[in-house]
Amino acid sequence: MANHKSALKRIRQSEKKRLRNRYYHKTARTVLKVLRNEEDKAAAAIQLPLVISLLDKLVKKNIIHKNKAANLKSKLTKHVNKLA
Repeated sequence: MANHKSALKRIRQSEKKRLRNRYYHKTARTVLKVLRNEEDKAAAAIQLPLVISLLDKLVKKNIIHKNKAANLKSKLTKHVNKLA
């Protein structure tokens, strides 16, 4: 266990950040799953910009890597365009 005041504070901060990042990441996975399982093209087209925006926010907060977000956005866009 840390002895310094600053080290104790850093432990508290990192735990809060870990939980927050975990929440954001889990939320993103859920939204991605919902969009992938969507059968209706109109509904998927409405959801796609919201999901892309969410991914961009996660990149900005360094929760996911920018290349991973780019790959996800590309695959999701292909999926939505492929729907009948």
